[in-house]
Amino acid sequence: MNDALTLHELTVPMTLDELAVPLRALRLLAVDFGHLPAPCTRVSTIYPNQLELSFYDDLADFEGWRDALGIAPDAVECREQGGGRTRALSLTTDYAGAELRLVAYRDVPAPATAAGKDAR
Repeated sequence: MNDALTLHELTVPMTLDELAVPLRALRLLAVDFGHLPAPCTRVSTIYPNQLELSFYDDLADFEGWRDALGIAPDAVECREQGGGRTRALSLTTDYAGAELRLVAYRDVPAPATAAGKDAR
């Protein structure tokens, strides 16, 4: 897996060609898995070999992609953030030479109070 670029490397302008690896991976994903739900995508000059696919409010879309890519469920990291109000799933794998990162976020339902109302 790659590390972030150094400060010196960030001051040198990057060309689009230097992002070819994750862009090529995105193209292959579109061809091979075009039937799957569309994620938010991110390619960054900070992590030039990484392609991130993000899913919001539906963990099932994340799981569909994980399964289609043949990634074992135990490769998924599950955590809560935002004071326990958001559940986050993530995994990182190699795909077509790129570091492919899948992430998903979903609100955690607030516990019901004794009167049956939201605690929020």
